Amino acid sequence: MTAITSTLAPAAAPRTQAYAPAATLEPVWVRTLLIVVALAFLTLFLFVPLVAVFAQALRKGWDAYLIAIVEPDALSAIKLTLITAAIAVPLNLVFGVAAAWTIAKFDFRGKNVLLTLIDLPFSVSPVISGLIYVLLFGAQGWFGEWLRDHDIKILFAVPGIVMATIFVTFPFVARELIPLMQSQGTEEEEAALVLGASGWRTFWHVTLPNIKWGLLYGVILCNARAMGEFGAVSVVSGHIRGETNTMPLQVEILYNEYNFAAAFAVASLLALLALVTLALKSFVEWKAGDTHLQPLHEGLEKS
Repeated sequence: MTAITSTLAPAAAPRTQAYAPAATLEPVWVRTLLIVVALAFLTLFLFVPLVAVFAQALRKGWDAYLIAIVEPDALSAIKLTLITAAIAVPLNLVFGVAAAWTIAKFDFRGKNVLLTLIDLPFSVSPVISGLIYVLLFGAQGWFGEWLRDHDIKILFAVPGIVMATIFVTFPFVARELIPLMQSQGTEEEEAALVLGASGWRTFWHVTLPNIKWGLLYGVILCNARAMGEFGAVSVVSGHIRGETNTMPLQVEILYNEYNFAAAFAVASLLALLALVTLALKSFVEWKAGDTHLQPLHEGLEKS
C-alpha cells in the first residue's frame, strides 16, 4: 500500500503545475488592451494636466514666474502651508501610533466604534468638517462668546486652519499602521516584556523598528494631504490675503482675478511638492519591499 501511494503521489503534482499557470495567464491581446487603456487614462487625466500646469506657469518666462512666486501674498501662503503641515503632521503621527497600537495590540469594548471614528474624515466632506468648526468656534457658535470674552481667535486665524487640517488628515497614519501591526501580532512585544524590558523600551527597540517604513509611508501621505487641503481650510480661513491663505486658496484667488500666470506659478509649486511626495513614497515602498524580502533572500542563500 505504501508503494502504491508513493507511486501515485508524483503523478498528481505535474497535473497541478500544468493547470495553475493557465488559470492566471491572459491572452496577449487582453494584456495589451489593458495596458493601453491604463496608459491612455493616465495620459489624459494625469500627465497632460500636469504638463499644462507647468506650461502655463512658464508661459510668460522665468522672470514672470519668479516674480509671482516671491510676491508677498504668495510667500505668506507658502509659509502658512508649511507651518500648518509642520504642526498637523506630528500631531497626527502621535495619534496614529497611539490609535494603531491600541487597536492592534489590545482587545476592548468599542474597538469597532473607534475604527469607525478614525475612518470618519474619509466619508465626510471636508467642507462639512469646516462648518463643524464654525458651529463650535464661530461668533454664534457654542464657544464663540467665551472665546470673544477671553480674546481668543480660532476661526479666520492659524489655529482654525490647523484644526481643520488635522481633522481631514488624522486617519492616514493610523490606517497605514493598523493592518501592519495586526499582521505582526504581539509575540515579539510579549517576549521583550518577559525578558524584563519596560513598555517604552519595548516600543523603541521592538515595535518601532518593525513599523518604521509603514509609519514613514503614512506620514508622507498625511503631509501631502495637509499641504493640498482646500475645502475645510477654505471654510475656516476667511480668505484674508497675506494672513490666512494657504497655497491652494492663493491659487483660487489669483485664478478668480484672471491672473492666470501667477495662479499657475503657485500651482506648479504644489505640483512639485506632489512629485517630491511621490518620489519619497516610491522610495519608501522600495525600501519596505526590500526589508520584507530580506529574510527570503537570506534563506535562499543559506539553502
